[in-house]
Amino acid sequence: MRTLAIAALMIVGASVPALAQLLPPIGGPTPPPFTATLSNNTPLVFGMDAQAAERALGTPLNYVSGRPGNEVYLTFRNLGGSGLFYNKHRLYLQFHNGRLAGWKGDWGHNWMWR
Repeated sequence: MRTLAIAALMIVGASVPALAQLLPPIGGPTPPPFTATLSNNTPLVFGMDAQAAERALGTPLNYVSGRPGNEVYLTFRNLGGSGLFYNKHRLYLQFHNGRLAGWKGDWGHNWMWR
């Protein structure tokens, strides 16, 4: 009898869909999608200007080289860490005619493990 009850519970449990989030209350506001809860929910887009890229990243851009309109900027993004050592990743952004043409992340060499 006990095994029959366990088997019935397993069959019923398998037919119920698994939910990663709780359902919102009836008539209440729906929760935002997961991508809206991320810290950087505005991605970089080709063609954006320097101010829009700075707002999207949430960090200031530092001039590296180039003529006006065709600059290379560098930004340091703090992506967390252990508390003792912060991970500051370098991100280079290339602009042509004042518009974002490309970007490259540079993680460099870890001087500690040489």
